[in-house]
This record gives sequence, structure tokens and C-alpha cells, in this order.
Amino acid sequence: MKRGFDAIMFRATLSYLDERLSIRTDLGLRMAIKVLVIDDSALMRSVLSEVINSAPDLEVVGTAPDPIVARDLIKTLNPDVLTLDIEMPKMDGLDFLARLMRLRPMPVVMISSLTQRGSEATLQALELGAVDFVPKPRLDSSAGIEAYRVEICDKVRCAFGARPRVPQMTSSPLKPLLREPPGAINGLPGGLPSQVLHERLVLIGASTGGTEAIKEVICSMPEQMPAILMVQHMPEMFTSSFAKRLDGLCRLRVKEAEHGERVVPGTAYLAPGHSHLSVRRVAGGYQCELAQSEPVNRHRPAVDVLFHSAASQVGANGVGVILTGMGKDGAQGLLAMRQAGAWTIGQDQESCVVYGMPREAATVGALDEVAPLREVGQRVLNRLRMTERRGVRA
Repeated sequence: MKRGFDAIMFRATLSYLDERLSIRTDLGLRMAIKVLVIDDSALMRSVLSEVINSAPDLEVVGTAPDPIVARDLIKTLNPDVLTLDIEMPKMDGLDFLARLMRLRPMPVVMISSLTQRGSEATLQALELGAVDFVPKPRLDSSAGIEAYRVEICDKVRCAFGARPRVPQMTSSPLKPLLREPPGAINGLPGGLPSQVLHERLVLIGASTGGTEAIKEVICSMPEQMPAILMVQHMPEMFTSSFAKRLDGLCRLRVKEAEHGERVVPGTAYLAPGHSHLSVRRVAGGYQCELAQSEPVNRHRPAVDVLFHSAASQVGANGVGVILTGMGKDGAQGLLAMRQAGAWTIGQDQESCVVYGMPREAATVGALDEVAPLREVGQRVLNRLRMTERRGVRA
């Protein structure tokens, strides 16, 4: 009899809790995202705590001056998201991140300095599994603090909903394959013909989680490829380091785009962090155009700027690729590309760190295909080979 009574009470309690949770949700009183701030600077811990706690849906539940203290706080506080500095005493942020992702994977947002060294360390952190990063804030203006507040709160929310990527450990580091000399791009057995190499363009856009996604896609490409133009949401110093890092890993040459430069096959051009990148048709090919105009979709560089330019300048000879990222940047531009006759593909939900930009592209009807990240590069190549058989559209 008592067992039956206990079961009834248990169900009644669950019903009551569900009702209370529903009421809290309706009133906008959902449980706050719990954040642990790890930074050796007391000032930065204070600033980050104040900024994050200013959002009603975020709560700093603890701070730690180093990873040793953080390790114990993670066990007791069970935070949803960490913010992590890179240079700290006792154990640096990269060593701590590597151990964390191996033993207890969880969303991490890196706090990085705007220096060459800081950008290279941040790229290592993203390889190790960090979801995203924000530069350390400028404390010399209220406008700078407000912009920082919006950025870090958005990225903490995004990290909370992200799929942490646990890196695959390999016995040896990835090494670039030997490249052919520049004049050898044309005419190799099984390669694409000159017309395809020079008339087609591949356009790629990504945001959160995109550094590793772009790396996987373009490192799967042969050197005999049409030119690739890419936008990854990153600050200026970071895009320079990212391009150099990719150039050391891929068979393609990778560089930051320069204003007015002619694009050539076998090269991937990354939008610099200070400018929008667009493409313009010129006699005998295409060239890069850079503009320091206002942000689009809150971003500069913006994926939509590149994709819209491809729709008007490249038309049916374009191949559009949209990868993991927060927000909707690129969706409308990719739709314009598809309407202009280009073939388009988006990364699938399961392989995205954040299924935002590809989802928006799918919602507006901008995608011809959806594929797991590991298949995106091969599907692009397959499409280019189909073009070879059908003939390039002028």
C-alpha cells in the first residue's frame, strides 16, 4: 500500500515540478547558464564577471586565478561554460584545455590577447577543442566595453548550445604534402582542364567552429583546384595567423586576400579581418576586392558580402559552401548564388559545432545538398568533375 502511495506522490511531485518549470519558462525565468571564469589577472576576472553577470540569462558561479584552482571548482560548481585565459602561472591555458577535453569535454571560450603570439595560441586552442574565442577587452572606453559585453555574452550562449569537438589524437602531426611548382597546375593526368580551373570559383563561409571545418575541407583538396575565396569571422591579427597555418598544412597555397589581386587556380584566399571580401570579374578571370565598409550582419568580413558578389560576378560558375557558425550570415547571399545558377552545399547539423548559418541557409532554400563535414570537400570535387563532363557555363 505504501509503495503505491509513494508512486502516486512521486508522479504528483514530478507534475508539480513540471508545472513550476513551465511557469518559470513562460515568465522568462529559465535557469541561468553557469560560467566559470579562469584568468590570472584579478582585474580581468572582475571585468569578465561584471560583463557576464549583466546578462539575465548568464551567471558567473565562480572565478579561478589558475587551472589548478579551476580543476577543483569544476568538480564542485559543475559550470556549463568556461572562459579561459591562455597565459597563466602553474599551468598554461593550452595544457589545461588539452587535459580538460580529454578527461571532461565541455564548452570553452578562450580569452585571447590581440598579438601575433596570442593569435597563434588561440588557433591551437581551437584545434584542441575550444568552441570560440574573444579578444581581451579594451578598457579605455565605455563604447568598447559595451561592444565587448554583447560579443562575449553572445559567445557564451553560443558555446552553451554548441557541440564540443574532441580532437582526434594522432601519433604524428599532420604534414603538408609536396606541392607542384606553380606552372604545373595544368594538364596532370586525371586533373581538371584549364577552362574549369580558371572559370570556376569555390566560395566558403564559416563562423563558430569554422577554423577546424575550413581546415578539414581545404586540406582535402588537391592542388589542381579552381581558386577558393573564404570568409571566416575573425579579427585582423587572427586571419593572418590562420592563413599561414593553413598554408603550412594544405596542398593548396593559402594567403590573405589583397585588394585588386588576380585570383589564380591552386590558391585559397582568406578575407582579412579588417575588410569585407568580394569578387569581381575582369578580363580573363577574377580579382579580389576589399572594402572597409560598415559591418553586415554585425560582421566584417561578412559571408553575405562575398556570396552576393559571387552571385552577380561568377553566376553559374560558382560553388558555394556554408559551414558551421552562429547566426545567419551567408544564408541570403548563398540563396542569391543558387538563384544565379551556382551549386551550393551546407554542413549538416550533426557535424557542426554550432548549427546556425547552415540551418538558416537550409530554411531559406539556399542549399542543393547537405553533407557531413568529412564529405564536403569530396562532394565539391565531384561537382567540379561533373562540370568538366558537361562543359563550363560562361
